[in-house]
Amino acid sequence: MESAKARERMTSVLIHVILIVFSIIMLVPFVWMILTALKTNQEAISVDPFYIFPQNGWHWENFATVWKSYNFLILYKNTLLMIFFRVVCACLTATMAGYALGRLEFPGKKVFHMLVLVQMMVPSQIFIIPQYLMVSKLGMLNTTFGLVFPGMVTAFGTYLLETGYRGLPKDLEEAAAIDGCNVGQRFLRIMMPLTRSSMVSLGIFTAVFAFKDLMWPMIVCSNATTTTLSAALAKMQGQYSSDYPTMMAAATLAILPMVIIYVIFQKQFVEGIATSGGKL
Repeated sequence: MESAKARERMTSVLIHVILIVFSIIMLVPFVWMILTALKTNQEAISVDPFYIFPQNGWHWENFATVWKSYNFLILYKNTLLMIFFRVVCACLTATMAGYALGRLEFPGKKVFHMLVLVQMMVPSQIFIIPQYLMVSKLGMLNTTFGLVFPGMVTAFGTYLLETGYRGLPKDLEEAAAIDGCNVGQRFLRIMMPLTRSSMVSLGIFTAVFAFKDLMWPMIVCSNATTTTLSAALAKMQGQYSSDYPTMMAAATLAILPMVIIYVIFQKQFVEGIATSGGKL
């Protein structure tokens, strides 16, 4: 009995040690980014492996330089608006399409379901040229609508919500129909509230993917006042030389919105990822 408890205790300690080690490994890039932001450029490009901390003081002016050079308030606004509208549009369109494919019967249902699966299999880069032409013809280049446009409809979200609706028991919908609810009332009052966890998962994935999106903002928004954080950071990379401390200072400022969003919605993040079984 004692040996079993000892083995269980040792296993628990070993698991905690492994988790702590991997947590430290995951934190190293973030710590390195912040330390680099507080160095001079000469210190940042040093190849000395023991040259970790700034040797000539902490250079907080790198953050002030980046803040003055790039209007981060505008970049924050553009990025947060893009994330917000993409999440709203994705959840709205995906939940309606998912309900139709998962619970209703109509002509061509299998064809639409196949199109959703095909779109998930095809690389998203293939759609960039037709999407750009559509936005250009609409005269929406360098606008928030142009940033949101590719994320208004999502095949992944449609499939995720369709799976969620298929997992619900038919008795609920049949009972609502007996009580006199039409299709719209069954969807809004009965079925949609039950897929809240799936919509939370979709919102999390959509927000993260929108924040990381680089190619589309660089293509559709060439104006510095309408671009996003990711595109602005990419343009800081010089062709022949780069000021790494200011780049790392900008990257530190850029991740603040997602850190704040995660702190506020931490419970929803954990619930959504655990429910969907996915990873970011």
